[in-house]
Amino acid sequence: MKATLSRKVEKVKSEWPKVVQPGRASVTVYRRQTPGGRWAFMLANYVGGKRRFDCYPDEGAAMEAADLLARRLDRRDYVAASMTQTEALEYANAVSRLKPLGLTVDAATSALAACVGTGAGMVPDLAGLHAAIKFYCARNKVVTKKPVAEVVAEFLAVKAARGASERYLRDLTSRLTHFAADCQKAASAVVTSDVQAWLDGLKLSPQSYSNFRIVLHTFFKFAVARGYAVDNPISATERLKVRGGDIEIFTPVEIGRLLETCRAEFPEYLPCLALGAFAGLRSAELERLEWKDVDLTARHIIVGASKSKTASRRIVPISDNLLVWLQPYAASVGKVWRGTTGVFYLSQQELAAATAVQADEAKGVVALSAVKWKQNALRHSYVSYRVAVTGDAGRTAGECGNSAVIIHRHYRELCTPADGARWFDVKPANAAANVVALPLAASA
Repeated sequence: MKATLSRKVEKVKSEWPKVVQPGRASVTVYRRQTPGGRWAFMLANYVGGKRRFDCYPDEGAAMEAADLLARRLDRRDYVAASMTQTEALEYANAVSRLKPLGLTVDAATSALAACVGTGAGMVPDLAGLHAAIKFYCARNKVVTKKPVAEVVAEFLAVKAARGASERYLRDLTSRLTHFAADCQKAASAVVTSDVQAWLDGLKLSPQSYSNFRIVLHTFFKFAVARGYAVDNPISATERLKVRGGDIEIFTPVEIGRLLETCRAEFPEYLPCLALGAFAGLRSAELERLEWKDVDLTARHIIVGASKSKTASRRIVPISDNLLVWLQPYAASVGKVWRGTTGVFYLSQQELAAATAVQADEAKGVVALSAVKWKQNALRHSYVSYRVAVTGDAGRTAGECGNSAVIIHRHYRELCTPADGARWFDVKPANAAANVVALPLAASA
């Protein structure tokens, strides 16, 4: 029995190595046992003058590769014969990708080498070459050549037809008319360097620079969509970091003086002043607001998506003191502000100037300087005092249409809860007896 087993082992051993010889050339396949007990199959490849072993996971793959190598050797195809498995796979993938384009590997690599050689020192890698080709294709795209000034006129007409606010249209017109006057070329011919040089030449503050850049980006987005430009040249212009200044707010005494003066001399503006101070509505939102959005019974204000700066609907509560200021207007209909944008802002300045008090010794009136009007201070005041009262940045953010991150970053700890309580207790001087009204002659 031992003799029979020995002969079988010898027979198995004698089968290896195996020689594959489909023609004149032959390739030897070896089998080796790994330390883990598994079998590995290798074929000897002498192409290039040095022997190397190509490894395969199973006998079938090794025998197939040996047969292919032997046939290549017969045809004296030494380059293909010297390929590793990885190289052969890369070649096959290259052929597959080029086939739909009608290109051979030789033609494609020749063209690539020529392109990279031509752009030596300018195109450092294949990614750069791809960008250069995209740029060329974009610049040679068919567009309608139209002067910047004409595209600006069309853009403004479209914005007006879609219901853009008077203030927004005025801002667009001012900035784009300035740009069009200095850019006497077709919109399709404007490149990033043109716009960057123009913006730099204006010598603007970071905030003004950013405002111009946003308007120009919107304009060229319009131009691209209508085939007047091949791309948006503003996308690659420099972005400047805008550092916010200190938040300015009114004191409870200052807002009391403004409200009482407004009630006496500018009654048509009083609802806007009160809503800005005690509901935090933005100026643009106040100009769009209608009395049907102000529910004094349910005690909330609905700022619809079409009226909100952020295009999202929100509900703002009506505080006790705001309710008192708005009660005289309970039967009002239509828009809260019926004047123009220009008069809206002029009213602020005239109101602030009218708060000055002349001294009258006979009546015991002390002279007071006018309350200085502070930019966006109504909204800043509301947010600052509201978050101080609620202690909830997220809730305040929802009411004023901001993010909690902005509230935390700019408004927390500007005011104390006591300050907030005083702010939301500012009511008309002739309010009910249990209301503590701020005296007009109080010092700010």
